[in-house]
Amino acid sequence: MRFSHGTGLGARVATTATVLGTALGVFASVGSATAATAAPNGEWAPFTRCPVDAPAMLAADGLAKTPQCVVSSSPNGSIKLGKTTVPTGRTNLQIGVVQNSDGTSSVVAPPGGALIADSATVPGGLLGLMCPSNVPAITEICKQLDNSSLNKITATVESVGAPYDFDQTAGIVTDKPIIAIPVRIHLENPFLGGKCYIGTAAKPIVLRPKNLDFPEFGMSFFRGDGTVTDDGEMSRINLTGAAQNDSTFAVPGASGCGLGLFGLIDAAVNAKTGLPSAAGKNSLTLNNAQTYLAGLTAPGTAAPDAGKRLAENWHSAVD
Repeated sequence: MRFSHGTGLGARVATTATVLGTALGVFASVGSATAATAAPNGEWAPFTRCPVDAPAMLAADGLAKTPQCVVSSSPNGSIKLGKTTVPTGRTNLQIGVVQNSDGTSSVVAPPGGALIADSATVPGGLLGLMCPSNVPAITEICKQLDNSSLNKITATVESVGAPYDFDQTAGIVTDKPIIAIPVRIHLENPFLGGKCYIGTAAKPIVLRPKNLDFPEFGMSFFRGDGTVTDDGEMSRINLTGAAQNDSTFAVPGASGCGLGLFGLIDAAVNAKTGLPSAAGKNSLTLNNAQTYLAGLTAPGTAAPDAGKRLAENWHSAVD
């Protein structure tokens, strides 16, 4: 699907329908941005990491392939893995989407990964994750953790590959998976070492969030540099306020935890938290999701250089 090539009211209506069809409300998280050193200007402000310079985005001609920027964020939520529930902090996902004329689409991840997450403190710390234990080595660690700052453990959700299975209509409806997001969770504590993860690049947790309720809809038009104007060559869809959930994903066991204990900490963490955990026994909830999609109002008028025009406009608001 593409934006209408016209510039009048009919084109705006067609544009609205098209962008709504590609709107996205998805799990994500916020940390250090990798593409922009400061927030872009005006209506571009949420799009700090849109991969406008990716070859697939630049090659989009505006006819057979239409380039768009998508960002979705949530201020807080929670994720349940096996027997353990961890609160999530701010969340932010940013991707490029190339809409094909046959109705399919391709997802392009930014260089630093689509998902960047704030770390969350795991309730109960390491004591809660693996103590008590009937393994002597683990028991000794547990004794050192009691009333100790060494007990604190943080969990950070990380991208492990580009999202896929993007559904261009699911962002505006309820109870329909929007996109598949492969992630792993990095557990950090001095006793865990630096390579303790739940999920891996080869065997990730795959999140498929969906809207629990209908988001509020808004739309704006703006110039390439982000300045709002009714006749702008750019348009932005705003979908806000929807809670999202996924309770279909499976969770593998923890791995790489502990230094020189030959998997004993892995086993202790998995036994206490109930990992691995089959699909249906885990859940993700994201509160107040905010989703924005930006693209050329009439990409066909920029053919065959729609991707290049999108990149030029984004850079004019960032650089």
